[in-house]
Amino acid sequence: MARKYNTRPFIPLVSLLTASVVLYIAFSVLSSFQRAEDEKPDALFLRASENAVLANEGFCRSQQLLEDWMGHRDPETGLIPRNLWERGDQSDIWDPKDAAADNFPFLYITSYFTNPDMFEGDMTDMLITETALTSRLGRIPDEYSFRKNDFLHEEVNLRRIIFGAAEYIKDGLITMTELLGAGPWRSRLMGIIDDIIHYVPEGPVLFDNDVVNMEINGELLQVLSRVYWLFEDEKYLDYAVQIGDYYMLGNHHPTRDLSRLRLRDHGGEIVAGLSELYATLRHARPDKADAYKKPLYEMLDRVLEAGTNEAGLLYNEINPQTGEVLDDRLADTWGYVLNGHYTVYKVDGKESYRDAILVALQNIIVFQDYVWESESADGDADVIEGAMYLYNHEPVPEVSQWMDRQIQIMWAKQDFAKGREHPEGKWRGRGVVEGWHGDGNFARTSLMYSLWKTQGTHIQPWRSDVLLGAVKNEDVLYLTLAAGDTWNGKLVFDHKRHRNHLNLPMDWPRINQYSEWFTVEPGKLYSVENLNDGTSRKYSGEKLRDGIWLNLEADTEQRIVVR
Repeated sequence: MARKYNTRPFIPLVSLLTASVVLYIAFSVLSSFQRAEDEKPDALFLRASENAVLANEGFCRSQQLLEDWMGHRDPETGLIPRNLWERGDQSDIWDPKDAAADNFPFLYITSYFTNPDMFEGDMTDMLITETALTSRLGRIPDEYSFRKNDFLHEEVNLRRIIFGAAEYIKDGLITMTELLGAGPWRSRLMGIIDDIIHYVPEGPVLFDNDVVNMEINGELLQVLSRVYWLFEDEKYLDYAVQIGDYYMLGNHHPTRDLSRLRLRDHGGEIVAGLSELYATLRHARPDKADAYKKPLYEMLDRVLEAGTNEAGLLYNEINPQTGEVLDDRLADTWGYVLNGHYTVYKVDGKESYRDAILVALQNIIVFQDYVWESESADGDADVIEGAMYLYNHEPVPEVSQWMDRQIQIMWAKQDFAKGREHPEGKWRGRGVVEGWHGDGNFARTSLMYSLWKTQGTHIQPWRSDVLLGAVKNEDVLYLTLAAGDTWNGKLVFDHKRHRNHLNLPMDWPRINQYSEWFTVEPGKLYSVENLNDGTSRKYSGEKLRDGIWLNLEADTEQRIVVR
């Protein structure tokens, strides 16, 4: 049974910040001796082997999910349905805000790692088909009915269409662009953005000032703040500033002027969006950033003052004016919101924001058995993802332990679903988790977790019996590889995708990003030592990024050191 926690604050935040930071320093000193033992090569390789098993499980589970969902595609269009439930039109439609945003991109990304033929074939065909069938307002998509072979709604509702498009570009297309680089997904992304600017030139601020509007604007701000750097086209930043002015310089300040602020998804996006815009402006238009600085800090400070519990985690919803907690359940998306605080710490060096994040990271271990988002695997996926972004910048040991535990809780929900009948529909197989679009987030976070355990490396071609794991100690990477049968292929290394694919000036934490762990640089030489055969070769960063060929014998582990 899940533990019960008092989610009301009972310790002043400042005191908790001080105590937690002091304890963290003390813990670091006391554990340094143990780390010295753990950092011996044999211990590092043992950890890499353990990581290989976990990484393999994440890839296998994602591949199973992909296979099962592809078996439920509409036979005529080849598109996956919104949900597998038979209630209403759930299994009859493809919609931008759910099927396109939450499920399709991560099935697509899964195929990139595990099934290149499907990646180049069925998945790319699905994107082409989706673009052709669902584009309604220029290239902006709308909901499509399989039964009607036409749009689900006869009327063109601007709010519905812009909301769906914002979800699709933020959750899916910008993620694919950052991870994979140029491709048809990037063309789809830019087409939707350009037509949003064309059809809604005054910005989505034309909608009512409510939670949904904050979600739309927050998502657009996140995407525009990244896309601006991709082409350095001022129109994207101008559009983002138009939205930013509405909140920062007008009378719609998220914490000063509004009586309701959701800190979970469907509202909390505005905090991260305004913070990403501020980071971009700090580099591109410092005068505008100066104008935003005070109101932005006011928003971020108030979120910490009124929105956090004694552990530094966030409530679902607050009244930022009065400090009343409107929903005292903990937000599974707390890491998404604190991304904004950490981004501002990175650009301005505001230490109090980093301190607040360290408190949350150190205390997350207490919430090992907390029920996130009504026991849905989607809640597990979101909370792990948010913690991972911050852990990538602040590797607090407690977070590593907690993620290892939480991922097992999430994975167990896939096992529970095997062969099970849903009360409102049916599915059978190894992969489907809950039979709705949120299943894609299961794959998203499983892949993120696996790439952490491989430190961003992966193999081509992937095979379910090939185990790859890694541990980074300072600037040295320790890798283990093993296979159940003979395998020949490439070991591929990661690179600074935030710079190479998006041209960002810095790597701030971003929702739906695939974090960078061990990355190789062009123009640098790396020593790759194979301890099994005693060989040591030098490779350029470009060559490691393209992949180096390896031969694995059956049931034999290879140990590799990269410096």
